[in-house]
Amino acid sequence: MAISHLPRLAALLGSSVEALIGQPAAAGKRGPAPKLQQQLEQLSRLPKAKQRAIAQVLDSMLGSQT
Repeated sequence: MAISHLPRLAALLGSSVEALIGQPAAAGKRGPAPKLQQQLEQLSRLPKAKQRAIAQVLDSMLGSQT
């Protein structure tokens, strides 16, 4: 997934970019749900081709939300 997608993904998930990449979130901000965090970690371990396919699906879904 391209790094440029992180802000939009974070907003959709009600999270911060820092939380998505594993950095401590600023005080008072919620991070992603534990299951979602696990899914993001699993995504980062997939082969790049599968990551791109998932990114395309997310882009399609996020694009339909606007």
